[in-house]
Amino acid sequence: MLGLGLLWLAFRGVNIRSTLNELRETNIFWVLLSVLASLVAFTSRAHRWNMLIKPSGYSPGLFNTSVALMIGYLANLAIPRLGEVTRCGTLSKSEKIPFDLLIGTVIVERALDVICLLICVVMTALITYERLGNFLNENLFIPLTGKLEQLIFSPYFYIGIIILLLLLIIARLAKRKKVQSASGPGIIGKIAGMLKGIIEGLRSIGKLKDPGAFIFHTVLIWLMYFLMSYICFFALPATAGLSLEAGLFVLVVGGMGMSAPVQGGIGAYHLLVSQGLLLYGISYQHGLAFATLMHTSQTLTVILFGGIAFILFTFAQRKSSEKHV
Repeated sequence: MLGLGLLWLAFRGVNIRSTLNELRETNIFWVLLSVLASLVAFTSRAHRWNMLIKPSGYSPGLFNTSVALMIGYLANLAIPRLGEVTRCGTLSKSEKIPFDLLIGTVIVERALDVICLLICVVMTALITYERLGNFLNENLFIPLTGKLEQLIFSPYFYIGIIILLLLLIIARLAKRKKVQSASGPGIIGKIAGMLKGIIEGLRSIGKLKDPGAFIFHTVLIWLMYFLMSYICFFALPATAGLSLEAGLFVLVVGGMGMSAPVQGGIGAYHLLVSQGLLLYGISYQHGLAFATLMHTSQTLTVILFGGIAFILFTFAQRKSSEKHV
């Protein structure tokens, strides 16, 4: 509902017919090239995820990891952040890897994504300080300040802190009782086993066998994210003349939009990108047309390949269960 509300807000007062006419001028070649960059990023991310899993003694196939990743992206279109749990559950079933361990590796991945996004923010700020500063102040810092004030005065914030403290106390008690795994006695043993698996997954970053390859794939993922936006500029006449700097700027503001707690960043991405492109002399309507083209092409890519991945996974699971009958 929030995503639809943001989408309505983005298109409010915009001539829809003119936007559709502009989208009819799309050069499909550049869109397909942008989609190809996204597929390279997905594959590289799957390979990097494998590198985080292997230090724990498991060696999942790249195909199964890619399938799990795409199913996770598909799940995110239904419920925000559901994809992280879904992809872990999918890979756990196909490769018999402990679910809690996979959760730990995904936490590491997400932490790296935040760091990479911050690096891109810093790079953009160094290149175009005034543009980014004004945009972030109006669209991020001021809204975040209001959200922070709401959070501090919210009872859910303190309930969350209490729950976290209780989990830490339980883990401490379990350690004293030398509970080794989730098969241990009672609820304390189960929670301790889960925490142990997550911690093992978190430690995978320090046990990498090839840190150079891991860094390479991290850089490749974000380079492809940048190219996804920059290449797509050429698909529309209004944005075809935008610079590399504009591509980096869209990567940053688009990344913020996709990180919003709405399905697939819908609405939030459209608002932030179209507002951001105003700073580069692109009218709001032209910017919204680009944001719509970019978001729609990537969403359709996730639906297509995520749907295929789901079918392949379902078929493989059914075939596996028939073998054990």
